[in-house]
Amino acid sequence: MIPRVFFLLLAFTAMAPAADLKLGDGIPPLTLPDQDGNPLDIAAYGAQGYLLVFFYPKANTPGCTAQACSLRDADTRLKERGVRVLGISADKPDAQKKFVAEQKLPYPLIADSEGKAIHAFGVEGLLGFARRSAFLFHDGKLVWRDAKASTKDQAEIVLKALDTLSPAKR
Repeated sequence: MIPRVFFLLLAFTAMAPAADLKLGDGIPPLTLPDQDGNPLDIAAYGAQGYLLVFFYPKANTPGCTAQACSLRDADTRLKERGVRVLGISADKPDAQKKFVAEQKLPYPLIADSEGKAIHAFGVEGLLGFARRSAFLFHDGKLVWRDAKASTKDQAEIVLKALDTLSPAKR
C-alpha cells in the first residue's frame, strides 16, 4: 500500500511552476487560440511596443471580471501609453468569447485549455487554473511583472509601473 504522503508529493510536483520569467526575458513563443478560435502568436503580437499579458483563473467569476474590467475601463489611457492588452486563462474559446461579449472587453483573450502559456509563464495554480498575475513586455522583452496581480485596480497598478520605467521604455 502506498502512503498518502506519496500522492500529496506527486500532486505538488505536478503543479510545480516553470522557471519564473525574469526581467529582460522574451515573450514565450506560443501560438494559441483566441476567443474566436483563431491562432494568435503571442511573441509576434508583442514584438513591438508594450504588451500587457495578464492571467486570471476563470472567465466570468467575480475577481477575474473585476481584473478584466479594470483594464477595459482604462483601455483609452493604456492605449495612449502604447499598451496593448492580452488576457489568458485555462478556459476554452467559447467561455472566452462569452466573457468578451458579456463584459465588452476591447482586447483579445487567449484560451489556454492545455496550460501551455500558464506553464511557460510559470503561473500554474491549483487544478490547472492560472494564478492571477500580469507581465508587461516592451519590444518583446519583460520589463515589469506583478506576481500577485490585483483585481479592481489592475490598470492603475500597470499605469503606475509605466511611470517607473526608464524614459527609453515609456
